[in-house]
Amino acid sequence: MKLNANQLGKQLQGSLAAVYAVSGDEPLLCQEASDAIRGAARAQAFDEREVFDVDAGFDWGRLYEAGASLSLFAQKRILELRLPTGKPGDKGSAALLDYLARPAEDTLLLISLPRLDAAAQKTKWAKALLEHPQAQFVQIWPVELAQLPQWINQRLSRLGLAATPEAVELIAERVEGNLLAAAQEIEKLRLLIEGSQVDAETVRASVADSARYDVFGLLDAALAGDAEHALRILEGLRGEGVEAAVVLWALARELRLLANLAHLQESGTPLERAFTQVKPPVWDKRRPLVSRALQRQGARRLEALLREAQVADEQIKGQAPGEVWLTLASLALTLAGKRLTLPRS
Repeated sequence: MKLNANQLGKQLQGSLAAVYAVSGDEPLLCQEASDAIRGAARAQAFDEREVFDVDAGFDWGRLYEAGASLSLFAQKRILELRLPTGKPGDKGSAALLDYLARPAEDTLLLISLPRLDAAAQKTKWAKALLEHPQAQFVQIWPVELAQLPQWINQRLSRLGLAATPEAVELIAERVEGNLLAAAQEIEKLRLLIEGSQVDAETVRASVADSARYDVFGLLDAALAGDAEHALRILEGLRGEGVEAAVVLWALARELRLLANLAHLQESGTPLERAFTQVKPPVWDKRRPLVSRALQRQGARRLEALLREAQVADEQIKGQAPGEVWLTLASLALTLAGKRLTLPRS
């Protein structure tokens, strides 16, 4: 039977299924669904737990042996099967079909899967899982950008906090759909603030207290054309031990967004409409910054910067010569409107 995340809690209040499969590409929500299943199982005396991480060399006989063996330390147990590819292969498919045909007694099997597309759901093992009377298939859907403010409000409410619309928008703008980052920011607010009311200044203060520099500040400075400030933040990030890959991820994402907007503009799309057509859409408060950057950079120049970002990625991986932090400085300064030519070796 298929369940969504909202239906799972009610199902766990009754008799537990023999098999649960949690499927999705949103790590935080998948983790929380799995935690809820484990918690319900522990409450019903499933005290023993065994975890199988499936890789290319995994011995599927281990699942058979675990299902056939008796628990040594508890009457009830949890078997966890983590299948990161969602493709068990022929041996894995046979092992899963065999297990589903005869689920082990006093055992809960929890299977962790990525999102299964329509083709994957039609495979023999997946159909057996979806149709099994003692199995629950929990489908985790991502939170769309338009739903993010509501999700943030719900998350705050669960912690006894209430936020102004501006504060919620600021959190959403900062995390850009990264639910794990959003959850961490909200948890940080719960620990730092006095009382239960969260406003925009509270959010800004909590961010300022956590780190002197951050990648979002770097992006804002570069978009605003403040090259000196952008470079100072970049040096601060490096000094604080932030990985170059994190900085590159943020810069490359912003460059892709700007390039998409520039191409839409050049094809005749008004900028305000383009802001809503790109993925993710540009938040209202960021539009002035993005507009200023687009006045300095055309589509061709932005494509060149994306190629330079690819060089930085290769430098991080040791596949290209040169110092990656110099390349990142070049990217940030050029985005801010300053041209800087750096040696590659």
